[in-house]
Amino acid sequence: MSNFSQEIKKKERFDIVLIGIPFDEKSCYLRGAAKGPAAIRAAADERAINWWTEMGINLEEDITLVDVGDVDVSGDFRDVFTRIEESIFSILEKEGIPLILGGDHSISYPILKAFSRKFKELDVLHFDAHPDFYEELYGDRFSHACPFKRIMEEGLATSLLQVGIRASTGEQRANASIYPVKVIEMKDLGKISHLKFSSPLYISLDFDAFDPAFAPGVSHQEPGGLTSREVIEIIHSLEAKIVGMDLVELNPDRDPSGITAALGVKIVKEIAGKVAMDKKMRNG
Repeated sequence: MSNFSQEIKKKERFDIVLIGIPFDEKSCYLRGAAKGPAAIRAAADERAINWWTEMGINLEEDITLVDVGDVDVSGDFRDVFTRIEESIFSILEKEGIPLILGGDHSISYPILKAFSRKFKELDVLHFDAHPDFYEELYGDRFSHACPFKRIMEEGLATSLLQVGIRASTGEQRANASIYPVKVIEMKDLGKISHLKFSSPLYISLDFDAFDPAFAPGVSHQEPGGLTSREVIEIIHSLEAKIVGMDLVELNPDRDPSGITAALGVKIVKEIAGKVAMDKKMRNG
C-alpha cells in the first residue's frame, strides 16, 4: 500500500471508505485547511510507516479500506454542502464507514445531515479546542465556528460529547446548554474515564484539540491541549459502534515538518484498527 489514493483491496464491498473534502471557504482566519487531505495522503507513504496498528491489526489484511478521492468543492458553498451530503450518504447506503479528511470544520454539518438520514439515533464525540457553537460568526451562520449549533438545533445528533475544550465563550456555553451536550473541558480532563455510547458513534476531530506541541499545523493554535497519546488511548478504550469520523482543520502551511500530517495518519490507522478489532469481536 503506497498511499491512501491506492485502493487496498479491489472488492465490491468495503469496511472503511476514505474520502477527502478539500474545502476551507468557511475559515474565519487563515486559509489552508483545503490542503489537509493531500497532506495526510502524502504522509501515508509505505516508506515512512507500516500498516500494523497498536492493537495488533494489520490494515492490509484485517479490513477492507478504499479511497474514493475528493468531493468536488467548486462553486457556491450551498452546492458544495449538497455534494458533501450526497457523497457521504452514498457510502452509508452501501454500509461503508466514511473516514473523512478535511477541510475546515464547517463540513461536519453536511456530513451529519447525511448521517441523520441513515441513523435515527446518533451520538457524536467531538475533540476540539473550541465548541464551534456560535449562532453566527462575522455574519456567517455556516462558519467553521458554527457547525455544532446547526447540528444540534436541527436534531442531527442524539447527544454530543465535547472533549478538550479550552477556548469557549459565554455565548457558546449558553447556546450549548439548550441541547443534550456534555463538555469535558481541558482543565477537567482528569475526570474522563471509560467512554461508552449506546447509539452509533460519529467522531469529529479538529486538529487544534491537540496541544500545538503535537499538532502545530492548524490555523488556530491554542496551547494547553491534548497529547497525541491521550487521544489514542481514548480511541482504544471506546465502547461504541463507530460509524464514521472526520479529521479537520489540518493546515499544512503551518506544518513545515509534517508533524501534524503524520499524526493524522496515526489517527486514521488507530481508528481503522479499532473498527477492525470491534468487528472481529462481534464476529467471535
